[in-house]
Amino acid sequence: MTNIHPNEFGEIRSVLLRHARDAFGADQRIGAQWQELNYTAKPDSETALVEYDAFASLIAKTGCDIHYLPLDENLTLDCIYVRDAAFPVPGGVVLCNMGKPARSDEPAAIARYLEANGIPVKGFIEGEGRLEGGDIVWLDGRTVVVGEGYRSNAEGIAQLKAYLGDSVDDFIVVPLPHWDGPSDVFHLMSMISPIDKDLAVVYSKPMPSNFRNWLLDRGMEFVEVPDEEFYGMGCNVLAIRPREVIMIAGNPITRKRLEDAGVTVHEYTAQEISLKGLGGPTCLSRPLVRA
Repeated sequence: MTNIHPNEFGEIRSVLLRHARDAFGADQRIGAQWQELNYTAKPDSETALVEYDAFASLIAKTGCDIHYLPLDENLTLDCIYVRDAAFPVPGGVVLCNMGKPARSDEPAAIARYLEANGIPVKGFIEGEGRLEGGDIVWLDGRTVVVGEGYRSNAEGIAQLKAYLGDSVDDFIVVPLPHWDGPSDVFHLMSMISPIDKDLAVVYSKPMPSNFRNWLLDRGMEFVEVPDEEFYGMGCNVLAIRPREVIMIAGNPITRKRLEDAGVTVHEYTAQEISLKGLGGPTCLSRPLVRA
């Protein structure tokens, strides 16, 4: 577990998940939290379990080690979206400092699990720094891109850069749009999901033109998400190995474009665990080790 390999598209060897039964719990807990957390509607607990089992089975078929984070009553429904609280770096994991205040206890809870299971914790984003995992992307083992917006700020990004030190050659900061405002969740990964070293799923409209051109200059090819599939989270695509992905069902145009690009696609139904909380397969998983 000490050989944590940073990228977003290699074959997953080890991953953190938190099952819906341990994140959502019973209907009473869901009913008390969903509106305050800005879910689009109240998730149904029983259907969420079925959806999550189907999602987790797609991960399990890779043969990777799955670390299920335990129930923690101090956390909210959002703890199902485990990516945001942690970020793998060479030699360990950095715990984030959440831009959404209701999620502030998640990084420490994950750190306790990691330490108890022999997975090295490199440190925490602290103080006024804010950083969420959905805003951080390894384009390759020496290149990190970070979105600066309502969930991740300049201080948090500076702390991450200090943790990375000379382990990266390029550290790129991308300004994120206002979009639907501070109460919404618009991460860097709302508009880009790498699925190979030279292929990414993108929603280009909110992308700064200089960032988009920089990606193209690097030789990156794009699978473009159409407008009508953005809010269906067509851009939120999890690579389980190069050019093999998990995505939310109901985005047929994006799926066809992926398959036309030679990508193998697996879908899961996601009304309760993804669409209502605005967290797709990348958000539901925190890969720790990739090939």
